[in-house]
Amino acid sequence: MPDLSRLGAWADLPFWQQDYPRIAATLMAERRVVHPSPDRILAALARTQPDATRVVILGQDPYHTPGKADGLAFSISQDFPGRLDSLGNILKELQSDLHVTRDRTDLIDWANQGVLLLNTALTVPDGKPGGHAKLGWDRLTRQVIARLADRPRAYLLWGAHAQTFAPDRETDLVIRSAHPSPLSASRGFFGSRPFSTVNAWLTQRGQGPIDWTGKE
Repeated sequence: MPDLSRLGAWADLPFWQQDYPRIAATLMAERRVVHPSPDRILAALARTQPDATRVVILGQDPYHTPGKADGLAFSISQDFPGRLDSLGNILKELQSDLHVTRDRTDLIDWANQGVLLLNTALTVPDGKPGGHAKLGWDRLTRQVIARLADRPRAYLLWGAHAQTFAPDRETDLVIRSAHPSPLSASRGFFGSRPFSTVNAWLTQRGQGPIDWTGKE
């Protein structure tokens, strides 16, 4: 079992008793390298609590390259030397949308402002994207979204898989677009203007906008 004390109010989800023991056993038996590291698997929930969550960015699974995934969807450790791929395209759209150039690659500042950076699978085998898609993490995703039904939130659903988890509530802002992966970003992610749309919606609701710049 995970250290539920780290999860705060997320610890009462039925998932931890009903599903996680089986997933944990599968991960223990996994002979392949798994990303992210065990201490980072639940980082998104530990960092952004339900009552603090204003925006949910939902992806598919973590980066499958060593040293890249840090437990927050699309976030990359600041010292990672390789290609940014999906994050690189997110930063391009940020620049196009808000004319903001962001150099910071970890997205902890977004999480600290109430942006829940969640993947529909929290682990992935090295070099095998989607390799843990059927492990049962999707049950956690659905319970998280149900837990957030107590008040309106903004949802950015990036990719066809993420869109299957869309909440069915007229009070939420739901933005669906292609995944920012280099394989699909040109098919509807670029030009979707998610950052300005979310900030306009938050402002209309009397909330402060998200500072997407990374200049905490």
